[in-house]
Amino acid sequence: MRKLTYFVACSIDGFIGDPSGDASSMFAFLDEQFFGHLAAEYPETLPTATREHLGLTDREHRRFDTVIQGRGSYQVALDANVTSPYGHLREYVASRSIEASPDPNVTLISGDLVAAVRELKAEESELGIYLCGGSQLAGALLDEIDELIIKTYPQVYGAGMPMFGAGFGVTDFTLDGVQTFDNGVLIRTYRRKR
Repeated sequence: MRKLTYFVACSIDGFIGDPSGDASSMFAFLDEQFFGHLAAEYPETLPTATREHLGLTDREHRRFDTVIQGRGSYQVALDANVTSPYGHLREYVASRSIEASPDPNVTLISGDLVAAVRELKAEESELGIYLCGGSQLAGALLDEIDELIIKTYPQVYGAGMPMFGAGFGVTDFTLDGVQTFDNGVLIRTYRRKR
């Protein structure tokens, strides 16, 4: 069974964006040490254009071969005239408002999201599935998430878009590790308690 990993950036107080979803203030922390770590350890999570710019196109996938993102996250790429932001992966976009995929590499999920994710998790592969965001998608898939990799930036938002847009419910995870960086960023890895 493949793992679904929510690989997400958030503020200290657990927000992945301001009330409108903008998280651009976190980009200030992409210094050489931290960005170098992301490129080395999580190269698949970098958009294809960034990978090409850095010369990472020949890098083998380390962790993921598939990405799932919500409509809001995908809209950021569409607004930049990019129809396949993760063209190096199999791309799925959960959306009920997009009627037809704007790119042959992007498969739309408009029906039963949980069933679609369970099918992807049941595939034969040693590589996992990268849940890119956003908040509502993560909330809808909380029961399917096997691992959390949380990049915590040293900022407090006070309000905004939570990591999980879902109703109240307690879900336990076990801390697997913490990495710290000179710029104050932490990467925490959690495994779901089953």
